[in-house]
Amino acid sequence: MIPQVHKQGSETLFLLNYLYGKGTREEHIDPHLVASFDGMAPDPGRDPGATRRDLQQLLDQPLQLLDPDQRPEKHVWHLSVRNAAEDRILSDEEWGDIARRMVAATGIDPGDGAGCRWAAVRHADDHIHIIATLVREDGRRPNHHRSGKRAQAEARLLEVEYGLQRVNPGDGTAAKRPTSAERHKAERQGRERTAREELRETVRRAVAGVQSEGEFFDRLTAASVLVEERVAPSGDLLGYKVALTDDLNKDGEPVFYPGSKLAPDLSLPRIRERWASDAAGSHDPDTDRSAGSARVTASTARRQATSASWQAVLIIDQGDDGQISALIAAGGEMLDALAKTSAAHTRRELREAAWAFERASRSHIRAERGHDRALRQAARNLVHGGPALGRGEDGATTAMLIDMAIFFVLAAAHWHGKKEHAQQAAAARQAAEHLRAAYQAAAPMYLGPMYQRGRNLSQPLQRKQTAHLRRAVPELAEQVLAEPGWYALAATLADVERAGHDPATLLAEAAERRELDTADSISDVLVWRLRRMADLPADASTSPEHTATTPTATRGPAKRPANRKERSAKSR
Repeated sequence: MIPQVHKQGSETLFLLNYLYGKGTREEHIDPHLVASFDGMAPDPGRDPGATRRDLQQLLDQPLQLLDPDQRPEKHVWHLSVRNAAEDRILSDEEWGDIARRMVAATGIDPGDGAGCRWAAVRHADDHIHIIATLVREDGRRPNHHRSGKRAQAEARLLEVEYGLQRVNPGDGTAAKRPTSAERHKAERQGRERTAREELRETVRRAVAGVQSEGEFFDRLTAASVLVEERVAPSGDLLGYKVALTDDLNKDGEPVFYPGSKLAPDLSLPRIRERWASDAAGSHDPDTDRSAGSARVTASTARRQATSASWQAVLIIDQGDDGQISALIAAGGEMLDALAKTSAAHTRRELREAAWAFERASRSHIRAERGHDRALRQAARNLVHGGPALGRGEDGATTAMLIDMAIFFVLAAAHWHGKKEHAQQAAAARQAAEHLRAAYQAAAPMYLGPMYQRGRNLSQPLQRKQTAHLRRAVPELAEQVLAEPGWYALAATLADVERAGHDPATLLAEAAERRELDTADSISDVLVWRLRRMADLPADASTSPEHTATTPTATRGPAKRPANRKERSAKSR
């Protein structure tokens, strides 16, 4: 249940005309009262003898009893209460009870016999609107301070009592929700998301890893959105607003949204904070931008992002709050860049992961910029590395990075949970689910060949890799040997030795980097860590041991166990 206190108004009849009207897209159906301050207010929706002006005059009567100079200019209070799409349809009687609970909780009508006059209108199955006049029967103003938070607290109680979807309490850092009109417009136009949401995603992708205003606006232009800059008389740039080319108002003009209205961290001053910490660096942003794309390949960018994400995970586990907040925000940029540049078979789930994690990237804990340079550079390299192919080293390093990204977002969820950031923790867990789905699409074709190569190792070689395992992680050896993924790990250990490393030493180091007891597939995790640490090709088909007769990935393990790392992260 989501209550929302709207801006106070000065025209009661104007709001009643909207509530009892057809709606901006004729979405209002059967508008009628479900409750009122005295239970006897005229209902212009179902009573042919009642008019909207009758209801307005009744609600505003306490206002008219005051001297004109004592009347508040903004006297119209407006609260909407909406249920989740998954909730059952409530009856009018239930909505009426909810309305009475809300006006009592917010201080509009606290039950002392002299509260404000109010009425609750229902014109859809899933929500009501409550309109009230902010003058009590005794002529005083109501005590409705922090009415929004009080309504949220009451909603949490009502969700339990009515068996409704439980909503995590907000903290004021969420992006602005699309309005009903925006949602209906998107439905009519066949859009998956509203214009506001599409623009928020586009701007987030444009800002991922940027190092200057020029680069940011260049990316927006390349994304085919309309951009208008707000410039002071001095010539200084103050802000910007964006619009979709095909999102027009009734006059045929583009509908623009300022960055701050898309999300709190997308205003120009907040965006500038991201690259302000790069000013001490030795690279010129424009020079680095032109040279970066020629220097970084898609697979190299993914390896660098994996390493940066790993270092970030270690800091999230042990760092201070300002550092962690900056890293989580930069991790959102990295996910945006990954979604933008990945192959078609993983793109949708990665896009959904980035979309979900966007909510986890903001909290009231101020980010200490500067600690996030490596992750922001990783996001930048992903963009300049260009689109990755869905095969070969590009595809394999994508799987490697997704594997690490799951660790990252679950570490973020764990930290948010400790800080009691309920919405952010839930968003990070949701992002992890999408990342797991993306991993299932990306990884099996690369783990399969490693699995088959491990199965085809000679008995002496298999015994040798087993000895390395027992020496490196004696406490986990039996569990690993029982996993189907052991053969992929055995093949990787052989590759590690062939590359000149001590397999047992490197394996012990990989295992020590983070606990593995609760992982469902320890082998899987260690394969990617070893291949990254030893700088081995992520695509096993490029290994010298791989021949044309090696069985294909479809003959290896069909799927990676889905819940191998999140339990690890939650158990810390």
